[in-house]
Amino acid sequence: MPKYIYTAKNYNGQSKGGEIEVKDEKELAQQLRSEGFLITSVKLTEEKKNSISVGFFNRFKGVSIKEKMMFARNLKVMISSGLTVSRSINNLSLQTKNKTFRKVLLKIFEEVQAGKALSDSMAKFPGVFNDLFVSMIRVGETGGNLEEVLEITEKQLEREHDLISKVKGAMIYPAVIIAAMIGIGILMLTYVLPKITGVFKDMDVQLPKPTLIIIGISDFLRNHSILTLVILISFIFLIKVLMQTEVGKKLFSLAVIKLPVISNIIIKVNCARFSRIYSSLLRSGVMVTDALKILSNTLTNHYYKRALEDALEQIQKGVSLSKVVSKYPKIFPILVPQMIEVGEETGKTEEVLAKLAEFYEDEVSQITKNLSSIIEPVLMIVIGSAVGFFAVAMLQPMYSLMENIK
Repeated sequence: MPKYIYTAKNYNGQSKGGEIEVKDEKELAQQLRSEGFLITSVKLTEEKKNSISVGFFNRFKGVSIKEKMMFARNLKVMISSGLTVSRSINNLSLQTKNKTFRKVLLKIFEEVQAGKALSDSMAKFPGVFNDLFVSMIRVGETGGNLEEVLEITEKQLEREHDLISKVKGAMIYPAVIIAAMIGIGILMLTYVLPKITGVFKDMDVQLPKPTLIIIGISDFLRNHSILTLVILISFIFLIKVLMQTEVGKKLFSLAVIKLPVISNIIIKVNCARFSRIYSSLLRSGVMVTDALKILSNTLTNHYYKRALEDALEQIQKGVSLSKVVSKYPKIFPILVPQMIEVGEETGKTEEVLAKLAEFYEDEVSQITKNLSSIIEPVLMIVIGSAVGFFAVAMLQPMYSLMENIK
């Protein structure tokens, strides 16, 4: 059916407008008349192509959680101050420094101004606004409590940002040490080692295997530097492609859950996110089944996604969530099903889960504070082993030379 952009007024002088799909202008006039409005202007519009490629934004991941948190906070303040949603979106598009986010907001502004729902407009950009964000906005629009839902969304994003920041901050120290170790290792193999091994090559002695391995690596790096770079970039690209596949996601999810030290953080972070998001969705008025579906799309770990999909299926059969979660003790500690069961019995699931989320967030905070002291011994062992192997490989030929001189 054709689309019309219209404006209309009622007998009290109130105006309304927007975009609507109807058979013709006559049907539009009859529909508005039944609502007590008379058409003041009407224009037939064709379905316009987006000036911004939707496909591009579907792949876009450059809008940070902090930017979305500030968006939710400022949108709540503007709406509570009496501004319309479309004007608020337009104001926010002018304020943001992220050029791509500005283009997204301007496109949303155009659609909202044309009469489309804010949630439907946001849903066209899943790379920026995920299922969780869109669903909560939709609930707020339907229930007429958009300000309240935006406040819940803002707090959810704030907690998420804090949680991720703590984990990232804790991983900076080991990442810097490992990067420095690799850099020094490459420098030694390409510049320092050839000067030492040149002596061994001039002397007619049988070199031990560790020395031959190091010399082989050194020669390859020096003689095939471009090939080495191509191999490294190709390896990174293949890993990235593999991570997009179901098998790759499953293998990575299994690895992080099984790795010592890391597994404890991953489980607590996922339990904190599960509790916080589920609580926020329930508080916003989302149905349990819809909440679980959104959660399964929000949590990135393969095993948590599968557990929540199973929970969704079992709940539709009448099984309680606590019983389903208790079947996965390796990813949901015993405290999680116990607290959910308490919430189910008291009818205060969202409140209980909020407290559970706070508990796991505090646990993650404590672990990340102590992470450097936990990782230091592991790094020392790795670095010590590498240095020891290098030292043995270099000293063995020297001892052989000294024995030959004697």
